[in-house]
Amino acid sequence: MIQGSVIYEFKVLDNVNTVFLDAHDMDFSTVLLDGRDVPFENTNKKIVLKNSFKKGSTHLVKLSYKTIPKQTVYFIQGKNIESPTIPIISSFLSAKEAVLEGDWTIIDQVWTQGQGKYTSHWLPSLDDMTDKIEFDIRIIADMGFSVISNGKLKSVDSIAEYSRQWKFDMQKPMSGYLVGFAIGDFDKKELKSSSGVPIELYYEPKDSLKVEPTYRYTKHIFDFLEKEIGVPYPWQNYKQVPVQDFLYAGMENTTCTIFSNQYVIDSTAFVDKNYVNVNAHELAHQWFGDLVTETSSEHHWLHEGFATFYAYLAEKDIFGDDYFYWHLLETANALENFSEDDQGEALRNSGAGSLTFYEKGAWALVMLQDMLGEVNFKKGIQNYLKKHAYQNVTIPDFMAEMETVSGMGLSDFESTWLHDSDFPFESVQTFLMEKNASIKRYFEIKNEIDNSPTETETILTNAWDSFTSSQLKQNLILDYGKNLSPVFLDKVLKEGDLKVRQAVILSLDKIPKELQSSAEKLLTDASYTTVESALYKLWSDFPEGRGRYLDKTQSVIGFPNKNIRLLWLTLALVTPEYRSDLKPAYLEELSNYTGAEYHFETRLMAFEYLKSIGGFNDESLKNLIEACSHHVWHFKKSARNILNEILKQEGGLARVKSIYPLLNQEEKQYLDKTLGE
Repeated sequence: MIQGSVIYEFKVLDNVNTVFLDAHDMDFSTVLLDGRDVPFENTNKKIVLKNSFKKGSTHLVKLSYKTIPKQTVYFIQGKNIESPTIPIISSFLSAKEAVLEGDWTIIDQVWTQGQGKYTSHWLPSLDDMTDKIEFDIRIIADMGFSVISNGKLKSVDSIAEYSRQWKFDMQKPMSGYLVGFAIGDFDKKELKSSSGVPIELYYEPKDSLKVEPTYRYTKHIFDFLEKEIGVPYPWQNYKQVPVQDFLYAGMENTTCTIFSNQYVIDSTAFVDKNYVNVNAHELAHQWFGDLVTETSSEHHWLHEGFATFYAYLAEKDIFGDDYFYWHLLETANALENFSEDDQGEALRNSGAGSLTFYEKGAWALVMLQDMLGEVNFKKGIQNYLKKHAYQNVTIPDFMAEMETVSGMGLSDFESTWLHDSDFPFESVQTFLMEKNASIKRYFEIKNEIDNSPTETETILTNAWDSFTSSQLKQNLILDYGKNLSPVFLDKVLKEGDLKVRQAVILSLDKIPKELQSSAEKLLTDASYTTVESALYKLWSDFPEGRGRYLDKTQSVIGFPNKNIRLLWLTLALVTPEYRSDLKPAYLEELSNYTGAEYHFETRLMAFEYLKSIGGFNDESLKNLIEACSHHVWHFKKSARNILNEILKQEGGLARVKSIYPLLNQEEKQYLDKTLGE
């Protein structure tokens, strides 16, 4: 439940009889205009104030309200029921019903995701990117919680035995969708950029040993972006906080990025899945999206394409040119495949998807920078940001600055990159081959192999020792590994770096007997992706060694989603001769990972594994039904598909009906609808 009050000061630009704020499903106890009651209408989507508003007049409106948000504010269920946290009412019941039925939920975290037009589900505001407001925020939360929100924290004051008030001050205006907060049990590490901007890096106390690998290069990224963009960071401070079951990778609330705790990692995970790109992407949004904000989705390139582009430049500065250009090749291949399937989209298409706005958008800027030169490009970016700071922008606003600074007409660029739905792969490939020697060599080798496919191994053998690029080796192995002899691959496994070894195990559908010994060594490689693939393939291809493989990996958890542990439990359960006395404990552990206290990625894998071995018990089946109403749509969709499969199985319907009394009201309603009852 959200209980709050808001005061807005506004100036009337023309004579009108009503003004409104967007407000979804809110009950208002106070509606005052300049300190007096005012007639109003509550449509459950807007609150409309009725009065004679004269042009040039300034007013204060005060609203007090309660709401149980159906979206935008997410109350994340806790695991520790001994927490002193005051129970929070489940969103599917009114407050009165919840009290009567005793339906309470213990909450570990509360966080927001209001991108675009959703903040009005918890805060009366304006669902319009073109509106800019300077927000100052006070949040009252329980004593055991930390609160993180926009702007500078001015004070934290105890106001009751179990409550504190956190007061935040913003000094510049921003769009309402960028208002956000996170509440939970967090500690923080504090840094300062080279320019003196305070940076706060939040984490849960249990993750204290993961702070360094999670936030690795953060100061480097901040300093790089300030220098590369050429405009000082435009806000008072910067905070980042990881939360459970976030809908996306991250969100650039002004001064306060909220991101998925699946990026809270150890050093081994850093090799395959780190926060560097998301870190840089969300920080770049503080300029592109927050400082200057699109007027509508037709101009979304100005947000996502720019943030993606500058994140890639930051990675280039950290990991080197080879990393940068090979990643661009990867995105170019994805865009080319998309375009070839007649699904290509123009960047000016307001309904385009993420691949277009993010990756094609970044490519457009790569090519524009190459066309104009780095000096002109950087000057144009600076002029654009300074001219439109704290305002709204369109693509023509940006293009006008780039044309002015370069003295060039850019209509051909706009036609190719902004209006055409096709992806110009040939010109992109030529660009990459000119910029990067290892990519040039890659296409030369591929051309040789295409002309003589039976000579693949000979061609690679003759050239292999001359390759100095790990990226080149990885990609050639991924392309041709399954066609290479065990002798060649064994040499690669013994001589290659970690990522090249990983490419070998990922490329093989079946491990040849000759590679068994070398593949077994991958079970201790410093890569969770490698270990997961090696464990499954070795277990599948060499049954006689299953006990050894399981013994060797029994203590490995893997990524934050517990990928290796879940696989290990499943393989241990279906290996007949392996630790029969512990199988009930293994099944219980696997089933427990379906609970709401775990991240949805963990839960989904646990559901899939239980389905594959027929291992659902009453508790995990109940958790599956609960997941069918989860706030993350793709997880919800997957859970519903699994439930439908179970219902089609013999005895499945009876099993589901048998646990009906254990379900809460929302779960019963969903099940009734699914069963047509």
